[in-house]
Parts: sequence; structure tokens; C-alpha cells
Amino acid sequence: MLVAGNAFHVARSLQVRDDAAEKNGIKLLIGFDFHEYVSIARATPTKGPTFPNFRPDRSPIKEGEGYWIIGLDKNNNVAGLEAARLYDLSQTNFAEHLQSLKAFYANPAIHAHPEDRCICTAPSAKKMTGKVAYHGDLWVRRDFRGQGVRKILTGLTHAVSFAMWAPDFLCAIVERWTLDKNVDDMLHHEPGGAILRLVEDDIVEDNWLSWETGEELRSWFDRCSRTDLSLATSFSST
Repeated sequence: MLVAGNAFHVARSLQVRDDAAEKNGIKLLIGFDFHEYVSIARATPTKGPTFPNFRPDRSPIKEGEGYWIIGLDKNNNVAGLEAARLYDLSQTNFAEHLQSLKAFYANPAIHAHPEDRCICTAPSAKKMTGKVAYHGDLWVRRDFRGQGVRKILTGLTHAVSFAMWAPDFLCAIVERWTLDKNVDDMLHHEPGGAILRLVEDDIVEDNWLSWETGEELRSWFDRCSRTDLSLATSFSST
């Protein structure tokens, strides 16, 4: 298992308080160095490959346009994680961004495998333009599943993404089981989000599009408790 004392000596990170996380024995850290994130994710047992969206060797993320959240258990071992980044889609849309593979690689001609493919047929993806916050690489350790840890992580990423970026859209591509088990907390879902094959990482998935508008995110944020607002505002100015 990865020990946080070693994992976070490079990353500029911020500890945040969440009462629900504390009740589950989880300490939350927010970081910004994606080289460090990939190192942590690779060293975390049972976690699958990190999508190239969040690998700086495939898709560098500019400062202020990405962050990640790690949940640590009482022994400082990784219990959960999630990453987020901002796409500027002012000249395109999310469907085109996926199908061109630019959502995954800074330069698909250089970084993508010749057999990499992504098909997006979700109608709403074509309407997603402007500032699009993308959340992904969500993972919770087996012994913490079913305890609300996933919702803790996604709730925090919703708040942080709004505070940092006030995006026009918030979205993810998710497996169908997350909808069947009602663990995805975005407002809208459509099939055909990403029929995906990434050869190098052995990723073959047929994902749904999960999304909400910036106005819906703002409405959710406005309903947050004073504690949550304080957290997001404090983080935004860090």
C-alpha cells in the first residue's frame, strides 16, 4: 500500500475537511501535480489504468486547469481518488473532442495508437461547448464501497470545479453499472457517450454520457451547506 507521507512530498496539496469523510475514517487531499497523481495511481493496488486525459506524458494539463482528490484511510493508504480537468471547447464540442481523440491526447497523431477509436452518439455531447469541466478516473477501494465514499468524492469535485472554473458544462463518461446502482449523481445521462478503445492502456468500454449544465451546477452549489461553501471558497483562493 502507498504511504501518504511518501506520496505527497512533491505535490502541492491541500487538506480539506468533510464531516462525512471523517465519519468514514477518510482524510481528503487536493493536489495539482499530475506527474505525482499518476505515480500514486500506479502504485495503488487494484486500481485500473489511468486514462490518458490525466497523464501529462499524453495530455499535459496547464496550471489552473486540473486537480485531483485523494482519500486516505487511517493508515494513510489510498482509499479513493478522482481527477478533473477543464477543456476549452469554444471552437468545437464535446462529441468532436472525444471522436478526434483530443479529449485523451494532446496530439493524437503522435500519442494515439493507430487502432484507438472513440465513437460518441449521445446527442447532448454535440451541444456541450465553451468551458467544459471533465471528471474521471474515479476509483474507490473495495472495503470502502457502499459507504458513501464515492458520493463524498464526487460532491467535493462538483464544488471545487464550480469554485475554480464556473464551467458551462460538467460531464463524465461512465459505465452503465453506475447508473443501475444509482451511484452517479449528475442530473442527466445518455447512452453512446463513448464507445471507446485505447489500445496502449487495454481500455475497451461502452460508456454513457453523464452531465449537467453550469446553471444546474450553480443551483446545486447554492443549496450547499455553509460548511461546503466555505470549503469551496477557501480552495478557490488557494
